[in-house]
Amino acid sequence: MLGGPMYALERGLGLKWLAVLFCVFTALASFGIGNLVQSNAISLLCHETYNVPVELSGAVIAIGVALVVIFGVKGIARVCSAFVPFMALLYVIGCVCILIINHAFVADAIHLIVVSAFNPEAAGGGFVGGSIIMTARYGIARGLFSNESGMGSAPIVAAAARTRNPVRQALVSSTGTFWDTVVICALTGLVLVSSILAYPDISYSDGPALTKVAFDKIPYIGAPLLTFGIITFAFSTILGWCYYGEKSIEYLGGKRLTLVYRGIFIVATFFGAVIKLAVVWNLADFTNALMAIPNLVSLLMLSGVIAAETKKYLWNNRLDADADAEDNPQ
Repeated sequence: MLGGPMYALERGLGLKWLAVLFCVFTALASFGIGNLVQSNAISLLCHETYNVPVELSGAVIAIGVALVVIFGVKGIARVCSAFVPFMALLYVIGCVCILIINHAFVADAIHLIVVSAFNPEAAGGGFVGGSIIMTARYGIARGLFSNESGMGSAPIVAAAARTRNPVRQALVSSTGTFWDTVVICALTGLVLVSSILAYPDISYSDGPALTKVAFDKIPYIGAPLLTFGIITFAFSTILGWCYYGEKSIEYLGGKRLTLVYRGIFIVATFFGAVIKLAVVWNLADFTNALMAIPNLVSLLMLSGVIAAETKKYLWNNRLDADADAEDNPQ
């Protein structure tokens, strides 16, 4: 089943050209946020934890992705639904354990996070205009990376769901932002900042290595828990973005092109594991922004339709109503 912002742009607004642009940008973004960054995080963490060569990690990740995508969306769904909830729970438990260990520094960590977020000197060395621009640039970029809100990726996979009406599915999809950012990312941020305050000798600058140092404070199981947790999260993200990109390519040129896309995507997974981190992040930020622009246009121009559908099903307490039955009465 096909769906997503490209169809909203084409059929809802008659902007076929913008739908095409969205699909092009989505395909590009799938190699940034959904591929290179994720495989890079896995390879770096495995190297830091178990001294595994990044080339070996890249090869294993690429083979794993190849095996799963052969089975299409059903294979992707089975893998993600089997591993992600379990590992998310273990990851949250691990974060809570670290916060208990660092309990004396949690309040200071929260204070530092809030003050740094709103301190004009935090990002620009005293230059207010520059610091605001830099804060907004990285805040928006990392926010997009964290939960993909506004990018238009979630509707692509939501279109494949079987649901009674669109508002019901939209409510389910919206919870992803809460769990991803408010729970997982907030806990991770507190863990990292409180660990830096508790152990001032920590000097790692990249995320995976810094997180590993924090989880090492949990005796015996800390490092393995983090490693397998990040591998699960990152690997499932790669699979999900492969689906997003594949559906965009299918919109552009049919199913034949999707086979080519899969091959390129699998190869890119290997290269993401071995290239420099800065290159990966810059590419991801750029492609994320490109993808979000057409989707935001559709959201703004179709806001009246969104409000009407929300009122029809949510505010009128009709979330159990069947949209297909109402649109096609017998």
